[in-house]
Amino acid sequence: MTTKIGTKAPFRADQVGSLLRPERLHAARKDFKEGTISAEQLRDVENEEIKRAVDKQIETGLEAVSDGEFRRTWFHLDFMEHLNGFEGYVPEQGYAFNDQETEKYNVRNSGKISFNRSHPFLRDVNDLLDIVDERAAVKFAIPSPNMFFNDGIRNADIYPDVEKYAEDIIQTYQDALQAFYDKGLRYLQLDDVYIAGLAADSVPWNDDMVDRDYLIDLAVRVLNESLAEKPDDLTVTVHLCRGNYRSTWAFEGSYDRIAPKLFAKGNVDGFFLEYDDDRSGSFNPLKYVPEGGPRVVLGVITSKSGELENKDEVISRIKGAAEYVPHNQLCLSPQCGFASTHHGNKLTEEQQWAKLKFVVDVAREIWN
Repeated sequence: MTTKIGTKAPFRADQVGSLLRPERLHAARKDFKEGTISAEQLRDVENEEIKRAVDKQIETGLEAVSDGEFRRTWFHLDFMEHLNGFEGYVPEQGYAFNDQETEKYNVRNSGKISFNRSHPFLRDVNDLLDIVDERAAVKFAIPSPNMFFNDGIRNADIYPDVEKYAEDIIQTYQDALQAFYDKGLRYLQLDDVYIAGLAADSVPWNDDMVDRDYLIDLAVRVLNESLAEKPDDLTVTVHLCRGNYRSTWAFEGSYDRIAPKLFAKGNVDGFFLEYDDDRSGSFNPLKYVPEGGPRVVLGVITSKSGELENKDEVISRIKGAAEYVPHNQLCLSPQCGFASTHHGNKLTEEQQWAKLKFVVDVAREIWN
């Protein structure tokens, strides 16, 4: 019998959630776009591959399993464009990353914002719960409500007042969380690149050059109010990301600017934090996390390359973080998913599974 290393989410050994898409899935998606298979035939392939991925995650020892985001093209846009009041489109430019430009796709505000009661992710959660069949905790990720504050998304003709825009985003997320909960989901992750960008020097962080402190305050308020009505037994965590596309990144910078407000006042159950390289800064901002408050999931294992980290160095880094956050409040995970977009990072599936097994093994050694 597998030894349990955590009693609640986030778990001592956890993951961000996205996994490399199997070649069979890439092929099926191509066939669907070319019209040689139907949407339901594509979904059958997705379900079969998700079953394999779930079985592998359980075999690896993870207590929380995901669907690998196998049905998505992007970690965020697929959810965003299916809300009422938004549409997907092809812009003139993709996102700017360190050494490349991403594939061109984005969303924009096209009308009054509300939750879509027929959102396809509800069916995805339902199918994932059926596949897992209570063999592990089910983890599901959606973009943070703050992702809707990225440049160019809000339509000022529809929402001239950013506060009214924020109000409708908050209500949309309150409705979304309840809908996921009603399906049976109990572990939800909010992926947030926007608020991590507010901590960086190199990001053109807003259209109108509004005061950055106001934007940080707004982001924390939007997050907290989006969760204000969540059921007590729904675990919600936030993953802060500095960009993850084909093993490259979008920006760098420590958490110092946002920690006094987000870490101290963010009403979440855990923070998944990137700490896999020098771009992340020191552990010093962790001092703002309240003792007995949110768990801190240290992403000291990189998902951007296949080489395994040195176990002793990982243990040493966790001890370093424990100087700021109690040891029993810490957890371990990769710093990001392995495929935030359908393209995936530059490592093999074998290396991906080895990384996740490494997370589990190290966590067992530390917390057992």
